[in-house]
Amino acid sequence: MSSLVSAAISFLITALGMPALIRYFRAKHEGQMIREEGPTWHEKKSGTPTMGGLLFIIAMLVASVVSGAMAGLLSPALGILLFILVLYGLLGMWDDSIKLFRRQNEGLKAWQKLAGQIVGAVIFMVVYVHERLPLAVHIPGMGDLHLGFLYILFVIIWLVGFSNAVNLTDGLDGLVSGLATIAFGAYGFLAWHQHQFDIMIFCLAVVGGLVGFFIYNHKPAKIFMGDMGSLALGGALAAVSILLHHELSLLWIGLIFVIETASVILQVASFKLTGKRLFLMSPIHHHFEMKGWSEWRVDGTFWAIGLITAVTGVLVMW
Repeated sequence: MSSLVSAAISFLITALGMPALIRYFRAKHEGQMIREEGPTWHEKKSGTPTMGGLLFIIAMLVASVVSGAMAGLLSPALGILLFILVLYGLLGMWDDSIKLFRRQNEGLKAWQKLAGQIVGAVIFMVVYVHERLPLAVHIPGMGDLHLGFLYILFVIIWLVGFSNAVNLTDGLDGLVSGLATIAFGAYGFLAWHQHQFDIMIFCLAVVGGLVGFFIYNHKPAKIFMGDMGSLALGGALAAVSILLHHELSLLWIGLIFVIETASVILQVASFKLTGKRLFLMSPIHHHFEMKGWSEWRVDGTFWAIGLITAVTGVLVMW
């Protein structure tokens, strides 16, 4: 019951509050700057309000705390999940604010963003170790691979990698809000199965907030989540997979995020080594756009793949 309350609170705060946030950003003329090398038809999106992640992060925070308090589940696990959500969100907010203030598509320097993400991962590990959780990666069908303190390095790579992966995927209206809803829904089921109801409360708060956000973020988007939203969601998704001790499951449940990131890495590597591009444009969702796919077709196809990997991933681990 508390998890459903969490989802409902998060949904209502986001769905009811978003129109006011959109009006505020429009009044301040604070809109997304579209990168020049992107698809030309994306230019019409320039000026669309961004940083919608601000409201849904607040909604998820409030919903998790209220529901956790009602159920007596204000645990260290719930606390560190909210910490990662907020910290990575603030990093994204700083990045978005620089872009808006300077009217450009470049925000924080790469090393600044990376430093903030690493600090967050280290603090996450301090709480993790304090709770005496296993310093091991679970390998499906094989058991645990104990890494000792090398697990700290793994966690840093996981949090940084997936926060950036979700950020790279956030290039089409509604794409990430749909994919993240599916992924957090899958981990919510796994948390329920493991009786980790504190983590389940958090996952359903995220689902509720994203469903409320999708009302305004689907094509044609009235507002974008910005780096504030995508970095926060990616970091939180990685943190959930770690706390559920199903770390590697994220490679499958979050397969689209992995493919999007791999497409960028392969594109850059191919161009540097051979002078040729593997894709018409990367991340790969832009490749399909350049091939003539509509945004709805790309979104629908990627959501379908995400749903299949989420359902099969849960069934394998159930």
